[in-house]
Amino acid sequence: MKQEQLEQLLLKMSVKEKVGQLTQFAGAFYMKHDDGTPVTGRIEFPVEDDMLDVSGSVLGIAGFEKVKAIQENHLHRSRLGIPLLFMADVINGFQTIFPIPLGLGATWEPSLIEKLQAVASKEASSAGLHVSFAPMADLVRDPRWGRVMESTGEDPYLNERFAAATVSGLQGRSETISNDHIGACVKHFAAYGLSEGGRDYNTVDLSERELREMHMPAYKAALQAGAKLVMTAFNTVNGMPASGNAPLLRGMLRDELDFEGVVISDFDAVEELVAHGVAENESVAAQKALQAGVDIDMMSLSYARSLSSLVEQNLIDASLLDEAVLRVLELKNELGLFEDPYRGMSVTNEQAVLNAAEHRKLACEVAEKSMVLLKNQNVLPLERNRSIALVGPYADNPDLLGEWSIFGNMEETKTLKDRLPDARYAQGSALYHREETLLLEALDVMAQADVIVLALGEGRDRSGEARSRASITLAPCQIELLKKAHETGKPVVVTLFNARPIDLTDVEPYADAILECWHPGSEGAQAVVNVLFGKTNPSGKLTMSFPRATGQIPVYYNAYKTGRPLPEGSEERFYSRYIDIPNEPLYPFGFGLSYAAFTYSNRRISQSELNPSSTLIVSVDVTNTSLVAGEEVVQLYIQDVVGEVVRPVKELKGFEKISLLPNETKTVSFEIDSEMLRYHHSDLSYASDPGLFHVWMDGSSVCEDEGKLTFTFHTS
Repeated sequence: MKQEQLEQLLLKMSVKEKVGQLTQFAGAFYMKHDDGTPVTGRIEFPVEDDMLDVSGSVLGIAGFEKVKAIQENHLHRSRLGIPLLFMADVINGFQTIFPIPLGLGATWEPSLIEKLQAVASKEASSAGLHVSFAPMADLVRDPRWGRVMESTGEDPYLNERFAAATVSGLQGRSETISNDHIGACVKHFAAYGLSEGGRDYNTVDLSERELREMHMPAYKAALQAGAKLVMTAFNTVNGMPASGNAPLLRGMLRDELDFEGVVISDFDAVEELVAHGVAENESVAAQKALQAGVDIDMMSLSYARSLSSLVEQNLIDASLLDEAVLRVLELKNELGLFEDPYRGMSVTNEQAVLNAAEHRKLACEVAEKSMVLLKNQNVLPLERNRSIALVGPYADNPDLLGEWSIFGNMEETKTLKDRLPDARYAQGSALYHREETLLLEALDVMAQADVIVLALGEGRDRSGEARSRASITLAPCQIELLKKAHETGKPVVVTLFNARPIDLTDVEPYADAILECWHPGSEGAQAVVNVLFGKTNPSGKLTMSFPRATGQIPVYYNAYKTGRPLPEGSEERFYSRYIDIPNEPLYPFGFGLSYAAFTYSNRRISQSELNPSSTLIVSVDVTNTSLVAGEEVVQLYIQDVVGEVVRPVKELKGFEKISLLPNETKTVSFEIDSEMLRYHHSDLSYASDPGLFHVWMDGSSVCEDEGKLTFTFHTS
């Protein structure tokens, strides 16, 4: 449909029909049952049939038969025949489930993330979905927050790369969105990852400079990649809830970032302006949200019950209503819904696409690459001729998909026990409570084996939305089981299944090896086995620091310099330090071991001066000094030594993942230009400063001897 046809359609619409395009209700209302949504819970309010008849989009339902029935019924009842949009959270896969996004980040492979998101969009579109609420581009630094699982970590540059890759994978790279792709909705705008105390739906308070410097880059990258929608955050920004924040949505998003797509609220967030205390009632909430720039009201009745009267009373300019409706119509048109409301859907195609063999193969590969080897004292890889005791509450647990895998089939997910049929098995304990009988069974099984593989972690019931935790340790019953395993004197390998960084201070001393597996997806169990036995060499690197204690949070690699930095090795009192634990995390950003060994040598820089029109090249030789092939993530960090405002101790500015055969050496080079050195100054101007810069290239954000491995350059 041409633009002028859309505008003519808009002219034919009544105010009620226009308002309907700006409302989104859960699929349960159309199916005439009240199951609520799979993840965000049930909201009880009366949705009348006449509201459904004119509504514009549907939340959280998929499947050929369901979508086709709802769309057919809607078109039959719709006066103007405007089709519905179907949206849902397709975060890390549709039916073929990949690792949670925090695990995807650990691959350090944006191209791989684009590939798997293309698979997710192909499956989702075959089941009738048109839009995914992904990527979550929130920068996260507090693992108490349950939604860290949806992010790719604590670094703005890395988040940029992954946010853009997710959009490209979901939507494709062509100008039009084909029938086997879906629209991407970047969330949560903005800075939701900074919720105070790591508590969901909580306040966020930060300076505008910090917002622009650390939090905006990933959102901006997603928009530049072409994301069609933006979802508002639950939190406040500058004292105003995001869903009623005109400076944020119309000022920064529309005017500065030139976003022309659809803005949708998060679940019930418009109505929540009342609870926030910035709207007296539902009508005022609707007024403020539309004026701020929210086009679609997700799962509240604020727009449905109030916008018509607000327009009639001239409390809202009718042009605001029209521009929002036109954006929704344009999105439907971009998806081809006016020509084909079903986008080529068929039961045959759905059956052929969902959970296809090549999709599951990719899921296994991605899961392998997402796993991070945190410790290994000559235990891994396991030898096939050694007897194994497989013990722990995750040993025979199919809960591997992650909280947002709402269309995945946990019942069909293979467990570690399924994939290690020759191992001696005992549960050992429940996830969160001790059972004496289980512990005694485990002791017996461990006594009969050569090596003990412990499968520990936290389930999906302790991560995701509305599942913040004040303490992020493993349950005491699991620590007890680990200590009992250690007491046998046999090698103990801990495999961790979790959706956030865990405080592993009580785990590390009792484990000979620790493999961070995350919630690894449909083929996660097979991927773990492949890594444990060395069929796959682990290559994952952390994108979020693991703290030594909950009280250390937030702890992140790119912190700002302090006036009293703690000298290395010092135990003096009057420095920025804890007196009971080190300042550094237990496992830092960028860290991850391999079965191979890599050495860095011959670091060099092409020149010592950089001017605005030039570039310089930094290079390093990386050698695999082991007898096994492996992959290494070479990371480039830069420090601005003196800035107009306080600058981070270091910032990731580049990375490259390389494969090395035994004894092979490769040279990795990075180009540095003045644009990479820009930052937001105190007046919010974005520029670089003349002066001295330090450069590191290594396999982690923490080098073993940074003083010797640093080189410098000057800018003019």
